[in-house]
Amino acid sequence: MFNLISLKNGLENIEGFKFGGVSAGFKPNGDNDLGFIRSDEPVDVSAVFTSNKFKAAPIRHFLRYEPNFKTNFILLNSKNANAMTGEAGINDIDEIFAQIGKNVNLTNPIMSSTGVIGYRLNKEKIIAGTSKFDLNSRDSDATVRAIMTTDSFKKELAFRVELEDGSSFNIACICKGAGMINPAFATMLCFVLTDANIPKSDMDELLAGCVKHSFNAVSVDGDTSTNDTLMLLTSRKSGTYNKEAFKFALEQITLNMALNLVKDGEGSTKVVAFEVNGALNDLEAEVGAKALSNSLLVKTAIFGEDPNWGRIASTIGASGIECCDKSLVIYYDDVLVFDKDHPELDEQREAKAHAVMQKDSYKISCSLGIGDGKFTAYGCDLGHTYVKINADYRS
Repeated sequence: MFNLISLKNGLENIEGFKFGGVSAGFKPNGDNDLGFIRSDEPVDVSAVFTSNKFKAAPIRHFLRYEPNFKTNFILLNSKNANAMTGEAGINDIDEIFAQIGKNVNLTNPIMSSTGVIGYRLNKEKIIAGTSKFDLNSRDSDATVRAIMTTDSFKKELAFRVELEDGSSFNIACICKGAGMINPAFATMLCFVLTDANIPKSDMDELLAGCVKHSFNAVSVDGDTSTNDTLMLLTSRKSGTYNKEAFKFALEQITLNMALNLVKDGEGSTKVVAFEVNGALNDLEAEVGAKALSNSLLVKTAIFGEDPNWGRIASTIGASGIECCDKSLVIYYDDVLVFDKDHPELDEQREAKAHAVMQKDSYKISCSLGIGDGKFTAYGCDLGHTYVKINADYRS
C-alpha cells in the first residue's frame, strides 16, 4: 500500500536539482522566456519525443548522444522552436553550450525549445540571457513560465509518495502546451523530476508506458508538433523506491498534465472523456476512442451541446473497427442516449442528455458489445474549460 499526497510549488519538492527562468527579451511583455534545470551531479535521463518525422533540432541533438548518457543541464527556451532549421540548428545548440560551458561545468547538456517553426535561434541573445541565471535558484514558477507560449495558465504538479514502511519519495513536473495537441503525442514540453532511487531500466520502461493513457490519449486540434518532449530525471536523493508506487504516481502526474493540455486547448470550452468498451480488443477500442476525440463533427456537437448521438455512432462506424448497431450502447455520463431498443431520444432523455452536455466536463461511453477491449481518449470542442482533478490519490 502507498499514499499519494499533493504538494505545492512543483519542482521545489525535489532535492538535487536547481532551476529557474529569466527574460532574455524574446517575449514583448518581459515575461520569462529562457529557463534551466540543473543537477548537482550528472543524472540519468529518459525521454519520449514527437512522432512527427520533422523532429526539431533540440530533439535531434539529444538523439546524437550515446544511449544511457547522463546529463547535468537542460536549457529551455520559448518563442523559437528551432525546427526545420537543418544541421545549422543543431550546430547553433552546440555553439550556445560551448559559450555557456566557459562558465558552467556541463555534462552532455540538453536543449528543449518551443515556439515558431523555421527560424534559427538568436544565439547571442540566448547566451546573454543565460548570464542572468542564478544557477543556485530553486524557483519552479519561474521555470515553468519560461516555457509558456499560448498557455493561459501554468502547469505544475507534485506528489509525495508515502510507502507502507514509512519511507517516501517525491515526484514533480512542469509542462507547457495548449495548441497542436494530437494523440500522436501531444504538443508540449514536460519535465518530470524525482528523488526516487529508480533504476534506469525502470525509468525507460515506465516513462514509455505512461504516455499511452495520458499524452497519447488526448486531442485538441489533431495536429502533431515537431518539438513534443517528455523527460524524466532522477537525483535518487531519497534513497527510496517502489516500482508499483512509482508507476502509479507517474501515471497520475502525466494524466493530470495531459488533461490540463486539453483544458487549456486554444479556444476550448469543454473537456470530454471518450470511453470505448466492449470492443474486439484494446487496439480497436483505442482506434474508436481516438476517432471520437479527433472528429471535427463531434467537436461541433460538443460545442453546440447537441445530444444527437448520430455523430457518435457515425464516427465509430467510420473508424473501421468492428461494430454493430444491434449491440451498440451509448451513454452521456449516466444518461442512455442509444441502444437497439431506444433508437430515438424521447423528450425526457434528450433534456437529460442536453443537461450533461452543458457541463464543463463529462464522459461519452460507447459499449460495442463485441469483446473485452477498452480505451479512453480525451478531447474538447476547441474552447477554454475547467477540469476538476483530484489533488490527492490513494492506492
